[in-house]
Amino acid sequence: MPSAPVVATREPIVIELEAGKTYWWCRCGRSAKQPLCDGSHAGTGLEPMKFAPVTSMKARFCGCKATRKPPFCDGSHLDLK
Repeated sequence: MPSAPVVATREPIVIELEAGKTYWWCRCGRSAKQPLCDGSHAGTGLEPMKFAPVTSMKARFCGCKATRKPPFCDGSHLDLK
């Protein structure tokens, strides 16, 4: 059974993404390179999510790990207690 994700931050993390590059969104919340994976999920049962944009863009990645539209922020952090 996977561990529960850790809330990395209670706000979106804005990053510039390059078209054709692969990114790995941290699902566990333990990465020191938020919102991207640094391998800290080892042993948690939580795996990062692969994301490869087709166009270069600025994106608001979820930092609380509670989004219903991963890897993007959907405002779920506003409902956290």
